[in-house]
Amino acid sequence: MTHTAAKEKVIGIPRAMSFYNNYPFYFGFFNDLGIKIVLSDVTTKQTMSEGAGLVVTETCLPIKVYVGHVLNLIGKGVENILVPSLQSIDYKIYNCSKIRGLPDLIRNVVKQPFNMIEATLDKSEKGKGLYEFLAECVAPFGITDKSIIKKASKAGWRCYNNFHVMTKSGIPYSKALSYALQGKVVISESTREYPISIALVGHAYNLYDERVCMKLIDKLDKMDVKVCTALQLSAEQLNDGIATLGNEKYWANEDEMTGCAGHYLKDNKVDGLISITAFGCGPDSLMIERITRKAKQFGKPLLNLTIDEQTGEAGFITRIEAFVDMLFRKKRANIVNKIDIKEKQNTYNLKTDFIEVN
Repeated sequence: MTHTAAKEKVIGIPRAMSFYNNYPFYFGFFNDLGIKIVLSDVTTKQTMSEGAGLVVTETCLPIKVYVGHVLNLIGKGVENILVPSLQSIDYKIYNCSKIRGLPDLIRNVVKQPFNMIEATLDKSEKGKGLYEFLAECVAPFGITDKSIIKKASKAGWRCYNNFHVMTKSGIPYSKALSYALQGKVVISESTREYPISIALVGHAYNLYDERVCMKLIDKLDKMDVKVCTALQLSAEQLNDGIATLGNEKYWANEDEMTGCAGHYLKDNKVDGLISITAFGCGPDSLMIERITRKAKQFGKPLLNLTIDEQTGEAGFITRIEAFVDMLFRKKRANIVNKIDIKEKQNTYNLKTDFIEVN
C-alpha cells in the first residue's frame, strides 16, 4: 500500500452558516465514507475580528464569522475545507447572494493556500441536485461510485432525522445534536412549568452560535422563560406560518423567519416574540418589516434585535430583561383582570327593594 493510499481522508467544516442546519447530515454522510471531519473551534471575539478584517465593513456578521472559521481551520493545518455554494434548496427557493457566492468570496479574501471543496446545490437547475452536490463533496477523496454515495446519504439522513425528531419533542439544540452524533434518540418531556413563553425568531447561525447571540437562550431560561424556536415546528406548520403573514416562500431560510413568526403569532401560549437579525442583511430586513406589521395586528409584543461584531452584551441583555419584565407585568395584569371579572360574575346582590302589597 502506497503512502498516498494510506493517507487519512480529512475534511474541514467551518462551524458557521449552514453548519447549524446541516451538520447532522454531514456527520452521518462523511463518517459512513470513512472521511474524518475536523470542525473549526467555537466562535470567539478573535474569530469575528479576523474575519471582519478581510471583508468590507458592510458585510453582514454571519459572513465575517464564516471567514474567521475558515482561517481557523487553515491554522489547524486542514487541507480540504468544505465551502458549499447553496444556490437553491428547492425549485425557485433561493438563498441570499452572499451564501450563493460563498466560494467566490472566500477565494478572493483568503490568501492562505488550501483546497476549497466548492460543491454546488441548485435544485432550480437540472444536474445540480443533492446527489450531484454530494458527489462534488467527496470527489477530492477519490470517491466516485454513485451507489456508495447514495448509501452514505442514507446514513446522513438517519442522523439528520434523529436530530429533528428530538428538537421537535422539545430537546434543546445542543443536547439533540450531541445525542444524534452518538446515534441516540432521546425523547424526554420536561415537567418544568414556565410563567411565560417567548418565540425566538432568527436563523440557526444567529441563534445557536453562543458568541453571536451571547448565550441568549441560556439567559432566557435563567429568567424563567420558556423558549420556542422554528426547530420545534413541522414543515406544515412553518408553511402555514408563512401563509399567515400573507407571503409565499421565496428565500431558502424563510422558514426560520416568517414561517416561525407566523406560527407563534397565532399561538396563544406564546406571550411574545424576539427576533435576532444581522445588521446589513437584506432578506431579513424585508421579512422583519412584514413580521412587525403582523405582530401589531395580532397584538403580540415583539422585540427586534440587530447584531454585529460591535454589539455590546450589557445593552443587549438590558433590552431583553426589560422586554421579559414587560411580559411578566402584562401577564400578571391579565390574570388579575380575569379574577376581577370572575368575582363580579359570582357576586350575589341582595334584593332589598320589596314592593308592599295592600
